[in-house]
Amino acid sequence: MKKNDQHQRVIVMGAGQSGQALVRFFVARDATVVLSDQRSLEQLGGLPALAGLPVHYDLGGHDPALFADADLIAVSPGVPLTNEALQHAIHCGVPVWGEIEIAAREINAPIIAVTGTNGKSTTTSLIGEVMQAWGKDVFVGGNLGTPFVSAALHPYQLAVVELSSFQLEAIDTFHPQIALLLNLSADHLDRYPDLPSYFAAKRNIFKNMKTTDLAVLNADDPAVAELCSDIQATKVWFSAAGKQVAGLTRQGHQLQWSWQGAQEVFALSALRLSGEHNVENAMAALTAALLHGCPGDLAWRTICDFGGLPHRMQLVRTLAGVKWYNDSKGTNVGSVMKSLAGLDRPVTLIAGGKDKGGDYAPLRPLLAEKVRHLILIGEARRKMNTELAGCCDIHCVDSMAEAVATAQRLTPEGGAVLLSPACSSFDMFAGYEQRGTVFTELVQALSSPGEVSR
Repeated sequence: MKKNDQHQRVIVMGAGQSGQALVRFFVARDATVVLSDQRSLEQLGGLPALAGLPVHYDLGGHDPALFADADLIAVSPGVPLTNEALQHAIHCGVPVWGEIEIAAREINAPIIAVTGTNGKSTTTSLIGEVMQAWGKDVFVGGNLGTPFVSAALHPYQLAVVELSSFQLEAIDTFHPQIALLLNLSADHLDRYPDLPSYFAAKRNIFKNMKTTDLAVLNADDPAVAELCSDIQATKVWFSAAGKQVAGLTRQGHQLQWSWQGAQEVFALSALRLSGEHNVENAMAALTAALLHGCPGDLAWRTICDFGGLPHRMQLVRTLAGVKWYNDSKGTNVGSVMKSLAGLDRPVTLIAGGKDKGGDYAPLRPLLAEKVRHLILIGEARRKMNTELAGCCDIHCVDSMAEAVATAQRLTPEGGAVLLSPACSSFDMFAGYEQRGTVFTELVQALSSPGEVSR
């Protein structure tokens, strides 16, 4: 850490990817580090990535005495701030910072930060691709995969960081120069007591921004406009619905940029990414790139060439006239709605997993319009079956393998099978990546009807 941020006794709370990166960060700065997690060492797989490091362990629970005696608690995003040990430490005056706060105090590069309920990873990746094409030495990560604190090991020119609401809970001085809020819809109600609390965590991204900083906002989302009505950052808008805004707007098959006297036009037909949600993601990324000074033709050409992320409306294969899509990253209702809206053929939808406390009823109109068969898996399948009954034909199954086999049997030529769960994956899988990989492998192993499997 910088001199004025030195801490000798640090507790890292949570032993996931971010927690392990924090351990390495503080050990490299000669701090005394305790890694605390409710799970045992065996449940954590032995933590081989930390082997040989001078780390103390507080596993199988959290020792309140250790927490009260720390100089700093570095909390992983998976740990809610309501945790009893954390609250005890806060009461004792111990500072509690998240990984994003710790990284931002160390990194001198400008920060472009991206949040929202859906589209964060695609938008973050698009901005990163543009900046790399422009010749910038850029860090791209955060919630996307690589912990932000890893950027402290290299003098990057720019950091493009995806931020979840969990990560935004534990910031103090974090200050991006450009921040994007893509959209807002219900999510993570298994962590937050209500929707306003979830939205408030998202709003933290603007907490320390000034009028000289820039907030890129979705003009078509009323919840975004309401939440950001009194932020200090200068607002720049994008509108895929064609609203005339100060920023970027779609007009027919063109995007029109108008900001502080600058005018540019971009051909939407060149975009490889499909679906309305990806038009919004591309517009948000282009807006951020233009505001950072990237030449418009280079930015748009790079965005148009982008083929998409794994597990996000990824076409796995076409078999017997049926298109199979892996959208395992569709972990909430809003994301599933955007994915369904982009399909123009009869859909068999595979959904379900670990319930996140939300309401599935908003899916009903799109299910009635687009979905012929709904196949439900995981812990949430009974709740979803109850809330969505009558919209379409529903089947509850016990495994992904059974879901894929059922989908092949039910889906006619000219249809599509979409894995878009509206739930987290942690009841059956280690994460959405594993869920999507298992689905993809099962689909790739399918034989055509009448063909003998080998």
